[in-house]
This record gives sequence, structure tokens and C-alpha cells, in this order.
Amino acid sequence: MNRSDARSLMHEYTRNDALRKHMYAVEAAMGAYARKFGENEETWTIVGLLHDFDYEMHPVAPEHPVKGSEILREKGYPEDIRTAILGHASYTGIPRDTMMAKTLYACDELCGFIMACALVRPNKIADLEASSVKKKLKDKAFARNVNREDIFNGAEELGVPLDEHIAFVIDAMKSISSELGL
Repeated sequence: MNRSDARSLMHEYTRNDALRKHMYAVEAAMGAYARKFGENEETWTIVGLLHDFDYEMHPVAPEHPVKGSEILREKGYPEDIRTAILGHASYTGIPRDTMMAKTLYACDELCGFIMACALVRPNKIADLEASSVKKKLKDKAFARNVNREDIFNGAEELGVPLDEHIAFVIDAMKSISSELGL
């Protein structure tokens, strides 16, 4: 189990470029948090990279991410990775009782929202600040499919102030801005 194998698996199941970019963004955020928390960066980035790999095949709850977890089990991925991925969808009822699971939940919707914020700016993510993201969070018509409650709850579960969390994730995404098209 390594990043190369995880990326190949993700590409095998995910054709949509926007969804791939979302998973790259979450991968970057997970890696940055793993470094911050002194955790296993490769494991955390694999979780970020694979958390939605089954979404195109199984876009309806509760199939996603349950079906993906079954695929990962068949391919020999460890329990901690599968549990964190299952926990990022609250409707699965899987508790987020590890920092890895809490971090995935905290980063998932936020990465999607930051991507949407960056795409409507002239300089994309280059000069995006947390205050701009927070302002857009109040506009319910903007990126309406993003679950704002998950963003707020995610930061709370992670134990990081929302402003700090947003800024941290923006910085992580900036590190791969060209890969994200930002």
C-alpha cells in the first residue's frame, strides 16, 4: 500500500477530473495535517486520495463509501484507512474516534468549498484568505451543494478554530495549486 497504488486505484474508478482534483486537494490537506500532528503522512494522504474513489460508481448514500470500503478490504487496505473513510460520511454511523478520521471529515467539505471560492477569483487560490472563505460560507446560494454544517462541525471535532483550519487548508491546497488548476 503506497501512494502510487492508491492513485492508480483512484484513477481506475474515477474518470471525472473535478472529482479527482477534489481528492488531490483532500490528500494535500491530510498530508499537511499529518505533518502538523506528527502522524504517518503516507497513510493519511492515502485516506485523502481514496475517500471518494467509489463516488462515480456509487453516488447514492449509503452505498458510498460502504461499497468503496468493501473494495478496499478486498485489495488488502487496513482497517484504520477503511474506518476513517467510512466515518467521513456521517450517515454511515461510523464514529470518528481517531485523529485521522476527524481530520478527513474536517477537510472533505472544506476542500470542496475552498476550490469553489478559488475558481471565481481572478488570482484563484494565490491570494485567497480565510476571511473571504468565511464570507462566502454565509452566502447559501454559493456552492449550495457543500454541506456547511460539516465544515463547522469538522473544525469543532478536530479542535481547531475555524479561521485557523480554513487558512491551514488553503495553504495545503496552494502547495499543489497547479495540479488543482488553481
